[in-house]
Amino acid sequence: MNDRNERVRVLFSFPLRLGADRICGIAWQQVNGLAAAGAHVVAFPASVCRPVHPSVRVSPTLARGKLRVPYKILGTMRAVAWHDHVVARRLSGLAGQIDIIHTWPLGALETLKTAKRMRIPTVLERCNAHTGFAMEVVQKECERLGVTLPPDHEHAYNAEKLHREEEEYRLATRLLCPSEFVVNTFLDRGYPREQLSRHIYGYDEKVYYPSHQPRDPKPGLTMISVGVCAVRKGLHYALEAWLKSPASKDGTFLIAGEFLPAYQEKLAPMLAHPSVKVLGHRNDVPELMRNSDILVLPSIEEGFGLVITEAMGSGCVPLASDACTEICGHMNTGLVHHVGDVEALTQHITMLHEDRALLERLRGASLRAAPEVTWTAAGRILLDVYRETIAAHRATMIPESRSDREAVGIK
Repeated sequence: MNDRNERVRVLFSFPLRLGADRICGIAWQQVNGLAAAGAHVVAFPASVCRPVHPSVRVSPTLARGKLRVPYKILGTMRAVAWHDHVVARRLSGLAGQIDIIHTWPLGALETLKTAKRMRIPTVLERCNAHTGFAMEVVQKECERLGVTLPPDHEHAYNAEKLHREEEEYRLATRLLCPSEFVVNTFLDRGYPREQLSRHIYGYDEKVYYPSHQPRDPKPGLTMISVGVCAVRKGLHYALEAWLKSPASKDGTFLIAGEFLPAYQEKLAPMLAHPSVKVLGHRNDVPELMRNSDILVLPSIEEGFGLVITEAMGSGCVPLASDACTEICGHMNTGLVHHVGDVEALTQHITMLHEDRALLERLRGASLRAAPEVTWTAAGRILLDVYRETIAAHRATMIPESRSDREAVGIK
């Protein structure tokens, strides 16, 4: 698609509850960002949790009014497959009305097959690394720690799930990768680079913004971890580094998020330290970030690290592993360590504890960079990926010779 004024018509298929927590919130922001960027969006979510942009036409697949299909009773795999079947069936009646289809993992196989028959280009969201890679590294780390994941845990090894997702990878025109880390996990498994498209996630600047109050010149640092407290997020590395740093003597480490019980039990001795405050699930994360000095995200596997952009917008300096988004630039908008390098993370915490001028410089750089990673910016970037995908797809569909063109009815 070469004409940037041509309005892209996208079918956005999401197999879960649009607007709920975690990836459901990401999908909701994408739909709104696309509409704000000028795309014509038809959304087929399983159900809807909160209203979307008024220009978006929404037609749930597994809900009618306030009635929703109960995933817990049906089972997630069967529910998302049902969603996929409904979308594929609807798609058959939309010939000539859709330019591109945006799908999400596990709920896309039948839709992707139908789109291929109809010659409609597709993109498949990759909110995490290649699923095989993610399962392997998380399992290895769990074994090292002596933590057993529940069989239904999203990162527990599941051959059926992996097979289905790899089939989806194969069928999609492009895989949407929110970081270079994700790209590399696919390149390492033989996927062609031309199938891997870069985009980003973002943050809501109306929710995440810096405090206008002067910082309390207290001697201790406040470090925060936000999100599900799971092995893949590397919280054990953060705790170890914090307790090794002199920052733990007069500082505070806030942990906002729900724990996997076996993981919490394993970390109990470190969690009992007086400088560590386990807050559980919180609804005041933006305020917590505004009042914290640094955010820590030492993930061993990640898709993007959404909390990094939220921290940047809040004036909270991110300390992240190199499995997270490259938006956190080392000694620029934050500090970056290699996955599992506790010594480096300890050094980074100590550095900011001892050098408040460096902390302020990094905070200022983060705030200046933050407008480039809002959900509005992410919507424009995603729409550009659509345009590039559509143009590349059309180029492969147009025969070069006149006779070839006439053979498929192109004048």
